[in-house]
Parts: sequence; C-alpha cells; structure tokens
Amino acid sequence: MRTVTGLLFAGAVALAGCSAPDPAAPDAEPEDGAAEALPDPGGDAPGELDAFYEQNVEWEPCDEYGDDLATSFSLVLLEFSCARVAVPLNYDDPDGEAVYVAIARRAAEGDRLGALVVNPGGPGVGGVQTVADLAAGMIGTDVASRFDIVGLDPRGVGAAVPAVNCRSDAERDAVRAEVRVDMSPEGVAAQEAENERYATECAERTGSDFLATVGTREGARDLDIVRSALGDEQLNFLGYSYATFLGAKYAEAFPGRVRAMILDGAVDPAEDEREALVRQAEGFQRAFDAFAADCANQPECPIGNDPNQSVKEFRSLVDPLIDGAAATTDPRGLSYDDALTGVVQALYVEEYWPTLRTGLRELRDGRGDTLLLLADVYERRGDDGTYDNSDDAFTAVRCVDTPAQRDREQAGETDRLYREAAPFLDDGRGTGLAPLSECAFWPVPHTSEPGRLDVPEDLPTILVVSTTGDPATPYEAGVELADQLGAALLTVEGSTHTAVFQGITCVDDAAAAYLVDGVLPSDGARC
Repeated sequence: MRTVTGLLFAGAVALAGCSAPDPAAPDAEPEDGAAEALPDPGGDAPGELDAFYEQNVEWEPCDEYGDDLATSFSLVLLEFSCARVAVPLNYDDPDGEAVYVAIARRAAEGDRLGALVVNPGGPGVGGVQTVADLAAGMIGTDVASRFDIVGLDPRGVGAAVPAVNCRSDAERDAVRAEVRVDMSPEGVAAQEAENERYATECAERTGSDFLATVGTREGARDLDIVRSALGDEQLNFLGYSYATFLGAKYAEAFPGRVRAMILDGAVDPAEDEREALVRQAEGFQRAFDAFAADCANQPECPIGNDPNQSVKEFRSLVDPLIDGAAATTDPRGLSYDDALTGVVQALYVEEYWPTLRTGLRELRDGRGDTLLLLADVYERRGDDGTYDNSDDAFTAVRCVDTPAQRDREQAGETDRLYREAAPFLDDGRGTGLAPLSECAFWPVPHTSEPGRLDVPEDLPTILVVSTTGDPATPYEAGVELADQLGAALLTVEGSTHTAVFQGITCVDDAAAAYLVDGVLPSDGARC
C-alpha cells in the first residue's frame, strides 16, 4: 500500500485480450467489464470455467517479462520460466473475452510440496520482479527445496496482458515536476480538473471495459485459476502489503483451497479510505520520528540534534522547493513533490536512513541528487527514463476496490486529519479544502466495500506477520486482520515495511516452519 501526500503510483503497455483461453495468443480487444461477485464455484474445474481451470501452461524464457534488464537478467540467472495464464475478462461471461495474468516460476530444488505464489501488493506492483529479487536469498533453503517459487503479476499489472495504461513516460515526468500545494478554491478546482482529465485519459487508453475488472474481486478468482494451472489442489501464498488484502479475499472466497498463507504488512479490510490514510500518515510520522532520533546521534545530522525540533528543521529544507527545484546532475532537478517522495521511500526501511541523511545534507547545500534517486526508486523510473505501469495500476485497482469520496467537506476534513497525523508532510498551507481524487471521476463503478471478513471456522490457520513500526501498513492493521481471519500473529519489532524472507532469521525460520511443516509460532510470538 503506497501513498505520499496524495501522490500515488505510472507506465504504458498495450491493450489486448482474446476470446479463447490460449496463453500464447494475447492479441485482441476486451469487451464488457465488471460482473457481480460470484460465489465459490466449488470443485477444481467448475462448469463454464473448465477451459480456464484445465488449461495447459506454456512455459517460455522470461526475456519479455521483466520490467528492466536487471530483472530479466536475474530471472535467467536463477533459472525461472515464465508464462501467461488466461482468465475470463468477465466472470459472468466466461465464453467471452480472455485476458492474461503473468507468472514466473523457479522449480523446487527437491521433493516438491507445491507452488508458493508471491505478490508484493502495491496494488500495482508485479510479483515477477519480486521473485527475481527474493529467490536469490532463498537458494538452498527448505522453502526453495520444497516449493516452486512463483511470482504473480495480476491482471493489468506488469507483464499481464492487457496492462493498465494511463500516462506516458513524459507525462509522468511532467506530473512529478508540478507543485500542488495551493488549497485555495481556485487551486483545488485546478487539481480536480487534472484528476478528472487523468481518469478520462485512463479510460481512453486502457478501455473502460477492462478497467472495470481490475479489482481485488476478480483478482482473487484469477488467483484460483493460477493455482489450478500450476497443478496444485490447494494454494500456498505469500502476500505483502496490499496483497494481504488479495490473500484475505481469496481465503474468504475459497477457504477449502488454502493450504498455507502468509500475510505480511497487513491491510485491514474493514477500514474505510479515510481511516487507512490517517493511520498510514501516523505510521510514516512514527518512522520519521525514529529516523530523527537516530539522526540526532549521528555527526552532522542535517535536521539537527534535537528530535523535538526535527520537523521544523526538515520543513526548512524542503519548503524552499515549493518556489523552485533544487539543482541535480539530472536536468529534471529535484521538485518539491519528489523531495517528499524520496524521503518517504527512505522511511520504508531502516537500511535507507544513512542514504536519507546524505540526501538531506545535499539539500541543505542546494543539491537534490540523492533524494531524486530515491524518488525514482519509489516511482519505479528506470535509468533510461521509462516507467513501469505500477502507478497507473495502483490507481485503477484502488478506484475499483474502494468507494470514492465525493463529499468535498469530508475530503477537506481528511486533509486536515492527514496533516495533523503527519506534521513532517504538512506544508502549512491547509485551508480545510482539498481536491477530490481521481477515483471521484473514475469511469467505472467500484466493486467492493470496506467490511469485516466473513470466513468459515474450517479455514486453515493463516499466519499474519505485522511489524511494530511499519510506516505504510501499521501494526494495528495486522492485529485486526489476524482477528478477522482467526489467524496466528507473529509480531516483528522494527521500523520496516514487511519482514518475511528479508534476512531476519527469526522471521524467516518461523515462515519456513509454517510453510513446510505447518508449524505455527507460539501465541504472542515476537521477533
């Protein structure tokens, strides 16, 4: 789950689809979109969906699946194979158009238990790239021995076909350079006009029929077809961040098909958008405060040695960017929004704190190279100036998953609460007004509502992992998700967003024991 003061995620991939579930031929236009939620079809190849559940996966080299050369190289080096799996565009019309999700698989090194399907969330970030990074550290482990490691790009994301496409690379650069701090009626109206234009262009470039189907409702059903295509009777799933919501909705719809599921960095399905935004703002403020306390003990801390003054010192560095970008070796310069984005990127993991100190020292001296680099990492801009489509997919999924806020008074109140919760992100220019987001103008209806999960008592025990200082998906959301699922909870002490298979021995051992042997951590377990 990613957001920075209203800046959300971008990219460009062609629209395609097909009338038959042939993963090798994704080359036609999709037709009608979203359908009503369907019940668990029961059985492995349910009726009209037989062709999808029984399809043969055609594995191929991963040359065309990576977002960049580094990912493609890693996929080849680690001996991944890739494929596209056909799923119905419209589950109400399974004989109609097909679209394709993408998967990358590294075969189990030993006695195979099944496939472990991985998705990093976002929404909008692809699992293909994630497993290219994740698998290198898993070689020789029990998990890599017993499971195929499979990365999933859901519909509309990454190497899936079609992919959501709303802005060009040049348009993304231009948006990042804009300064959007004017909360006067005129400034709010201008921002709303831009948001409405974005929604219109996204529909024109991607197609409204396809946009209507990119939500988690369809994503959970697609995941079950992927499970079948991989040859497994039950699903093993590792979901990070937003993908905890995808996993939870799968468990709700297909409880009998869950073997093992780890949900790390949880999203609370019962939260509405305001609650989620304010809670996330609080999480990033805690992460900033932790960074400031650590910085105060370092030589030449750019925000001073008094943590009580750190917000004031920080704002003195970034506020001048409202009037003009800082110089960088890159001709773009460092914009105000990019400075905040770079800071937030560094707050996701403690290992980036030294880099953040460097970036703020540079900014104090009038340069912005390091913060621009951090912002590019967050925005997923490559060295060649191209973006993946994660920003567009993020917005598309969010707008279909969540009822849009169309009450301007409530939008202004949310802006006020956000500023109060994260003063380091507050430019002091709040007026009680705020623009409606892109979702208020989205061309297709939302298909989900916030609410507690409704899961049967016989759902196998899921493992939820939640980190005490997680800035993006705060700890309390993990506690609440575990309660709704009747899941085991593993608490991780730290200030990092997600923890599983990221080099924390205590966490990795617990995850492996659960996945391989079904052994859960003890009640109240902490790492």
